[in-house]
Amino acid sequence: MFANTPEPPYWAVIFSNQRTAGDAGYGDMAARMVELAGEQPGFLGAESARDGDGFGITVSYWASEEAIAGWKANAEHRLAQQQGFASWYAGFALRVAKVERAKVWQRPEQGDAAGQG
Repeated sequence: MFANTPEPPYWAVIFSNQRTAGDAGYGDMAARMVELAGEQPGFLGAESARDGDGFGITVSYWASEEAIAGWKANAEHRLAQQQGFASWYAGFALRVAKVERAKVWQRPEQGDAAGQG
């Protein structure tokens, strides 16, 4: 599902990663991090995907750079990062970008008048 973001500008944190083999608690922690991020001031939403070889990308959206800094400093998030370094990730890339333009389109449900015309 697409994140429900406001009109730009806002910020995106792009976390690309390669998982190691096995779960070792990763699934539970990933779910907790989404829940925890949702409680953070300035969190706008997230989108995530992972392929069969363990390569994944998560994009989280934030209202400001200060909100991103707050998430980075969150104690529970920092513990998850340490566990990621220790066992969950073979490697990762983290990128932060300012979103200045955005367009979202979805095919209307059959019988839905929205988008017709």
